[in-house]
Amino acid sequence: MSQPLNLKTLAALPSTIARPTYARDSLSVGILHIGTGNFHRAHQAVYLDDLFNRGRDLDWALLGAGVRAGDQAMRNALEPQDWLTTVVELEPGANSARVTGAMTGFVPVGEDASAIVDALDDAALRIVSLTVTEGGYCIDPATGSFNPEHSDIRYDAAHPNRPKGVFGALVAGLKRRRDRGAAPFTVMSCDNIPHNGRVAMDAVAGLAELADPALAAFIREKVAFPNSMVDRITPATTDRERNMLEERFGIRDNWPVFCEPFRQWVLEDNFPTGRPALEEVGVTFTSEVAAFELMKLRILNGGHAAIAYPAALMGIHFVHDAMADPLVRGFLDKLETEEIIPHVPPVPGVDLQAYYRTIAQRFANPDVGDTIPRLAQDGSNRQPKFILPSTRDRLKAGGDVTGLALESALWCRYCAATTDTGDVVRLDDPNAARLVPLALAAKDDPAKFLDLRDIFGDVADARPFRAHFEVALNSLWRRGVRATLQLYLNGERL
Repeated sequence: MSQPLNLKTLAALPSTIARPTYARDSLSVGILHIGTGNFHRAHQAVYLDDLFNRGRDLDWALLGAGVRAGDQAMRNALEPQDWLTTVVELEPGANSARVTGAMTGFVPVGEDASAIVDALDDAALRIVSLTVTEGGYCIDPATGSFNPEHSDIRYDAAHPNRPKGVFGALVAGLKRRRDRGAAPFTVMSCDNIPHNGRVAMDAVAGLAELADPALAAFIREKVAFPNSMVDRITPATTDRERNMLEERFGIRDNWPVFCEPFRQWVLEDNFPTGRPALEEVGVTFTSEVAAFELMKLRILNGGHAAIAYPAALMGIHFVHDAMADPLVRGFLDKLETEEIIPHVPPVPGVDLQAYYRTIAQRFANPDVGDTIPRLAQDGSNRQPKFILPSTRDRLKAGGDVTGLALESALWCRYCAATTDTGDVVRLDDPNAARLVPLALAAKDDPAKFLDLRDIFGDVADARPFRAHFEVALNSLWRRGVRATLQLYLNGERL
């Protein structure tokens, strides 16, 4: 018989389920985390749970927070179970479950972010960490710079005392601390963005600049924004996962997390007001975060994009099934080996080819159940971060961009919102209303899609890229995905 997850039932869970060895009432909050989705609960929260299980740094517990409807849904799910989460690690043939207890509360989600601002005024909070997705930083995709004209930014600049957004809340919280002479908290981004610490600083200080230049100067001078690289494949939770948890492990959890066994966290050691001793539980502290970060964004995240669109257009739903398809796997291998990895700078202590082989194994893990729709979402934010930088570097080096142009053409074909068999695709992208008509127009004139200059930037002006993109897109519409991939793998003209 299954047990609902909460503190009262923790001791009654099956003995095979690992659980906190520390008393929850021994914890005190030191970190406020904004964006308590699956990745955060499978990553940062697990590292902290490991640390607390060693009896270390119990004053660094997590307080959840958020500003979106999804954050309210998460709060509603976690509150009845006393903020506990079940994390299932999907080692093929040897799945295991553990209950983590690093989060001890969740700020109420309201019409605005005033509750977060109030929470940030607590001197015990020394770190604010973020997983607000790549698209949450109000970045101009073409330039990679902060966009002060973003609607969320404009609103919070006009309402600094009652902000609605994440960065408005951070600015207001830092202002309160400055005004009463308290030390500022450290802002730690855990999102997949190049130089995520700098990007977070640009967003926070850039917003402050619009209303209070002196506060912006204070933020740039006094607030720490360490860079980080994070990695763990964590699929979305559906009833499939909830039912699996109950059937296999006897736990009823409103929002469990299923994830691969692999995890990695590389972090710049820049925490003026202190930090937990995360190096004791596997976190790498280094001044070379940028090298690890670029490697991961280009090889892993770029690899996800490479398999997402051909698989989606061929009607493949699961990532491991895509990896079992010789055309998709062949495309990934060739693209990574010939066009992506050669332009990834050396990383201390890492063999890039071995790193890619590990990634390919991770993608192929059948127990993870990661989905192609998850990988394919938000392409307008992910292409400029994960694919086009490789294209730009290869063009500068005078290299062939056939495969990278084909990847972008596959994304364009996907944005036309039908598969090769005519099934409708639900385009999960904030720019879907703009992408679909341009992708359809590109069927007759491929250059139409390259007019998305906020996405393609100067890559769209490069003649070799334009030529290969147009040829690839014409082939995808005329021959279909499978035939086009086969020609590419054979080294034949598309």
